[in-house]
Amino acid sequence: MLGKLDDFLRFNETALSLRSQRQTVIASNIANADTPGYKARDIDFSAALSSAMSNTNKDPLKTTAGKHYPAPPQDGKRLPDGTPLLYRGIVQGSVDGNTVDMDVERNQFADNALRYEAGVTLINSQIKGLLAAIQGGQ
Repeated sequence: MLGKLDDFLRFNETALSLRSQRQTVIASNIANADTPGYKARDIDFSAALSSAMSNTNKDPLKTTAGKHYPAPPQDGKRLPDGTPLLYRGIVQGSVDGNTVDMDVERNQFADNALRYEAGVTLINSQIKGLLAAIQGGQ
């Protein structure tokens, strides 16, 4: 029974997790807007979601000691769940080599936040639908 519930909610759970991680990456870009040489980063959300959904049956490697290697290695090229971090294209260059465009970052931050809220609303409606089915549609 719980396996079917997990399957029912898995897509939205995965999408919300990726949205949260993307929000962190965008916030990091905003925080480093004045850092010389900083390159703006982002993730390809649709590719990351497709990859995450195809890997849902695989259990991630669990570490039991601080010296164990995490899966995947934390080299700055991937998020902890394995999602590749990409460099955002340069919209407007700067003298110090920083590629953060605050207008782009603010727009991406707001868009991602709105989509996150839409995902939360969708999960809430799914749960309400499940409760209605369990309670007999009262």
